[in-house]
Amino acid sequence: MAASGESGASGGGGSTEEAFMTFYSEVKQIEKRDSVLTSKNQIERLTRPGSSYFNLNPFEVLQIDPEVTDEEIKKRFRQLSILVHPDKNQDDAERAQKAFEAVDKAYKLLLDQEQKKRALDVIQAGKEYVEHTVKERKKQLKKEGKPTNVEEDDPELFKQAVYKQTMKLFAELEIKRKEREAKEMHERKVEMAVWTVGEISRQTQRGKRRRKTGPS
Repeated sequence: MAASGESGASGGGGSTEEAFMTFYSEVKQIEKRDSVLTSKNQIERLTRPGSSYFNLNPFEVLQIDPEVTDEEIKKRFRQLSILVHPDKNQDDAERAQKAFEAVDKAYKLLLDQEQKKRALDVIQAGKEYVEHTVKERKKQLKKEGKPTNVEEDDPELFKQAVYKQTMKLFAELEIKRKEREAKEMHERKVEMAVWTVGEISRQTQRGKRRRKTGPS
């Protein structure tokens, strides 16, 4: 999937960033052409092992750049939802349903501007983390009197590092969300148990009072 013309990426921070953005755009165009539009490949992509975490990034699910317009998001959703719809893939309906649900969830998330911003913030945080890490490693190498070349000078490896870090951040947020939900569910169960015990106690007391005041 490597694109040509990235060899000049190691010449400083600005050119690295420019080369990365060019490469990133080219890669996405290649991905769009390659995956265009085979149902089998899309179903496989969206249900592969680990998909519950891969699919946390709605932009990756829809295979679109974070900068695209709402109209482009809608267009891409229509394309993918038709491709993976269970009615169109009855020979693989169960996986098609899961793929369709992933596409639908990603689309609905990006329609919500607040949730879309959260996703964009995660992506930006992943990129900034990698940039900071690279900068610190270069600083340390320079301090040690060593060449300051690092593997992320290669735009493709930089992109991969950003992708991995972004996925890690999405996964960490999902784990925290599940932990929070589990805690809230446990608290509700405890509250319900306390209420149930209290209700049983109140009914027992009422029964005792009725027996005391009843006819002899």
